[in-house]
Amino acid sequence: MSFYEEDDAIGKVYDSRLAGRLLTYLRPYRLQVVASLLMMFAVAGLELVPTLIVRRAIDHQITPGQTDELPVLAAVFAATLACIFTLRFVQMYLMWWVGQHFMLDLRMQLFTHIQRMSVSFFDRNPVGRLVTRLTGDVQQIEMVISQGVVQILTNLLMVGAIVVVLYYLNWQLALIMTAFLIPLVYLVRIFAQAQRQAFRDQRMWMARINAYLNELITGVAIIQLFNRQRRNMEYFDQRNRGAFDANMRVLFWYAVFEPTVVIFNAVTLGTILWVGGMNVLDDALTFGTLVAFITFMQRFFWPIRELSERYTMIQGAMASAERIFGVLDEPEEVLDEEDARELEGVRGDIRFDHVSFAYNPGNWVLKDVDFTIPAGQKVAIVGATGAGKSTMMALLSRFYDVQQGEVLVDGVPIRELRQRWLRRHVGVMLQDPWVVSDTVEENIRLRDPSISTEQIHAAAEAVGAHSFIERLPEGYQTVLAERGANLSTGQKQLIALARVAAFNPAIVLVMDEATASIDPETEDIIQRGLNRVMAGRTAIIIAHRLNTIRSVDRIIVLHLGEVVEDGSHEQLMALGGIYARLYELQYQVQSATS
Repeated sequence: MSFYEEDDAIGKVYDSRLAGRLLTYLRPYRLQVVASLLMMFAVAGLELVPTLIVRRAIDHQITPGQTDELPVLAAVFAATLACIFTLRFVQMYLMWWVGQHFMLDLRMQLFTHIQRMSVSFFDRNPVGRLVTRLTGDVQQIEMVISQGVVQILTNLLMVGAIVVVLYYLNWQLALIMTAFLIPLVYLVRIFAQAQRQAFRDQRMWMARINAYLNELITGVAIIQLFNRQRRNMEYFDQRNRGAFDANMRVLFWYAVFEPTVVIFNAVTLGTILWVGGMNVLDDALTFGTLVAFITFMQRFFWPIRELSERYTMIQGAMASAERIFGVLDEPEEVLDEEDARELEGVRGDIRFDHVSFAYNPGNWVLKDVDFTIPAGQKVAIVGATGAGKSTMMALLSRFYDVQQGEVLVDGVPIRELRQRWLRRHVGVMLQDPWVVSDTVEENIRLRDPSISTEQIHAAAEAVGAHSFIERLPEGYQTVLAERGANLSTGQKQLIALARVAAFNPAIVLVMDEATASIDPETEDIIQRGLNRVMAGRTAIIIAHRLNTIRSVDRIIVLHLGEVVEDGSHEQLMALGGIYARLYELQYQVQSATS
């Protein structure tokens, strides 16, 4: 498996620290939880009453041949059952209610945290893994809150109450049952340890499947073009069989556990019947007491069998909690300073002041980069692949923090500015525009209610997108498919360009690859729209096709992370350096292919 698919959980199967953190999410609902616990205690006590009523009916009414108390006992029996039903219903509803609110809060906190994480976090965590954290893992913990915890406490209370009653009824028979119970408890511990790794593997393989599916579905066109379906099926089969094997190990141990409890129950029952029956014949024990003892003993093993199911659930929840809190504990690498501020007005001056940056320590991508871009200037940054061009744009948007030097906007280090404010004034036009499954209008304003419909239409008009939008079935209200599948590449780029215009940033960053894969007519429309958007603003173009940037005010040439040339097209051509060689090489290639 690749590094990005590894998702091993670490730690104990039950971690009191994790359990304590989970309980903090119940604090807003402590009244409901306390009410549920009180009802649980009441149910545990009432559950004993019907069997005790049967014992009295046998010993004081049926055996002596009397019937005077039977109507009263029957009425109390029915009333007790009605109370148990009502309390169980209310208690279960309350805990389901708490569980759903718990899931709502935890999922929202996790989603909010993920949204705030820096880009480097997403470099390390594939989409499928994060989706698993937000869906399956949260759901697993919710099931424990709404079903597992309360049922476990209820069953433990029932077991404790039944043990007390059994010793009260006949301590000799209770000791016999205890003798059989001790080895059962030992076996339960062994089964629990065996299940531990199976549960972790179960969650790990599901995360791997989700990550791989996300990757495949996103690139399905390439897979089909290169006929990679069979090979991908083999890769998926490895992951699918891994999940299958983990599930089968969980089911195996669960299947072993239940019959074990049943066998112990049967052996204990047989022994109690033999010893208790002999005591009844010797008049050392009443028949009603023996019936009550056997009934309570059967009820004793029933919670134990149910505890195995709940324990299985807790095993899975602890594995899920490890992963969820692993994400929540990831620090936000790019944080606003406590005194971060916003500028009153934005001119658009940009300065890279001796900036050095490395994604990995020691492997410098940018080395002592130093230049200034005055407000309103249109600058192209060129260089070979891997020179550091895109990294510079990521630093300007503060997706990463530099290790050395400073990036400044209007003379202020961007570390001192609020990230939201900074990014609100930096517009980006990428090669692969991002669109959401919503209307064209909402895609342009990205669901920002501060941008009016009039601003949206004006922005679309300015960049040349209005005419094609009007031809869509519902115009601006046309709902776009996932990843904009019902639009052409050029149309998506026009919408992305209209988005930049609608947000009206002071600084515009453009990847000129955005116009590299479309027809000349659409490219001309986009280019004219870009010129309108960049007019009067500081504009930086990450240039790959040098023939598209001859009209810029200035060209900065990067080579191996360093600024090696800086000037206009004519000056750099006259210099005869790297830029001139790159330009001549592209011109020769274009001439050879034309």
